[in-house]
Amino acid sequence: MKNLTETLSKTASASALVRIGRRALLASCAAALVAATQFAPASAQDAKTLAFVVNVPADFWKFARVGTEKADAELDNYQVEFYIPGEMSAAAQKKILEDLLAKGVAGIAISPVNPDDSTEILNEVASKAVLFTHDADAPNSNRVMYIGTDNVDAGRQAGELMKRALPDGGTAMLFVGTMDAANARERSQGIKEAIEGSGIEIIDIRTDGGDQTKAKANAEDTLSKYPDIDLLVGLWAYNTPQIYNAVKAAGKEGQVKIVGFDEDQQTLKGISEGTILGTVVQQPYEFGYQSIIKMAKYIDGDTSVVPENKLDIVPTKIIDEANVGEFIEEVKAILGQ
Repeated sequence: MKNLTETLSKTASASALVRIGRRALLASCAAALVAATQFAPASAQDAKTLAFVVNVPADFWKFARVGTEKADAELDNYQVEFYIPGEMSAAAQKKILEDLLAKGVAGIAISPVNPDDSTEILNEVASKAVLFTHDADAPNSNRVMYIGTDNVDAGRQAGELMKRALPDGGTAMLFVGTMDAANARERSQGIKEAIEGSGIEIIDIRTDGGDQTKAKANAEDTLSKYPDIDLLVGLWAYNTPQIYNAVKAAGKEGQVKIVGFDEDQQTLKGISEGTILGTVVQQPYEFGYQSIIKMAKYIDGDTSVVPENKLDIVPTKIIDEANVGEFIEEVKAILGQ
């Protein structure tokens, strides 16, 4: 593994870039930060740069970062940068993309916050570099391919968990960062397909704009406004832990069922202790690893990495009390714990 050193620098859009490479630590005074990580090769100073851009600060992306580190270690002629916007917004991502184009990167893989509003900048990227999407797609853009979850199918899996939680029907609330993101819309679609005719009523979908404090407040407000609600469902990685915290604080463990997405440590703890019924996990490590490796191959002329339908689907699975212990060990292995 390459020698890594953290660096912070302020950008003009009140964002900061965390670079990992052979550079000194710079001061940062921006109010809103953009964290980015560069894994610089020990030689080949003219190596091409590949960037991996995510949508929101969340522990979920630690797994993807490990994947990009693994890919970077295998690629001699490329250096990899990892970017986390300081806030969840299309504007913050646009600034990152503009900066990356200005420095002449060879390829960018991005999880677009709002693909419909980002088509123009995504197409500009695609005209000057190789553009992949991951985690959330932008099919109306000129991206080369999407690597990630079939989010409609993942939503159906969550819907199956909801039916297990409420076999006789009941009321539910969904929570997510924003419904502008394709993965949020697709997951909710899959859930609605799966629970049709089950007697489960979705009262509403609460959004938090990527603010985890608001995510918890949304859950608390729901428990207060709907004291007899049966089920709370988190659609993004950080939503489920905040639901878990709100339910625990209200003393409603067991009374209010919880279903979630992804493998946050609190989510897995909640499953182990029986407070959370289950979660649908993706493979963010593969998002990071496969995006970088396949971008490099594509740039080097291997177009066989792109499926005919331009979709490289990474499977999901349900984690519940039956397999959570084994899965926790898998997580520790990926993170080197």
